[in-house]
Amino acid sequence: MDADLEEERYRTHNNDIHDKRYQDFVSPITDAIKNKFTTNSKGLDYGCGTGPVAAHILQQQGFDITLFDPYFYPDSSYEKKQYDFIICCEVMEHFYEPNQEFKKLKNLLKPNSKFYCKTKMIPNDFSVEEFENWHYKNDPTHVFFYSPKTLQVICHKFGFKSVSFDEKLITFTA
Repeated sequence: MDADLEEERYRTHNNDIHDKRYQDFVSPITDAIKNKFTTNSKGLDYGCGTGPVAAHILQQQGFDITLFDPYFYPDSSYEKKQYDFIICCEVMEHFYEPNQEFKKLKNLLKPNSKFYCKTKMIPNDFSVEEFENWHYKNDPTHVFFYSPKTLQVICHKFGFKSVSFDEKLITFTA
C-alpha cells in the first residue's frame, strides 16, 4: 500500500487516549507491565499511532516510555537504546517485513525482558472459508497474520526464551 494512503488510513483510527474503551482494550498490556516492572524500567511503544494510549497510561504512573511510529513519532533514536519491555499493540499485522521487524525488536530488548503484543490471531486449523469470512483481513493495512504456530516459529527463530498467548495478549520473553 502506498505510504500516503496508509498514513491516511491510520489517521481514521479513533485512538483517543482518554477513551475508556480504548484504555480497557490495552489493559492486558498495561496490567502485565505494571505487575512485572517498576517505574525504573524503560519501555518502548513501537508503532504507537496517533494516540499512544498504553504509553499514556503507563507514563501517568511514572513509567519511562519511548514512542515510535513511522508516521506520527518518526524519531529513530529509539534504536540506540535497549528496553525492559516493548509494546506492540495492534501493530505486528502491519509488518511488511516481519523477519526484519522481529529481528530488530528482539535486539532492542535487554536479557529477561518482555515483548508484549496484541493482534487478532488465526487458529492453526483455520479453513479457507473461515479466512474468507474473517473481517480482520479486510483492512488493507493488515498485511501479515499470525497463528499459534507462527508465534512458536518466531520465538524459536529470533531466540526468545518463550512465548505465551491468549486472545488478549501475546508475550515473548527475551
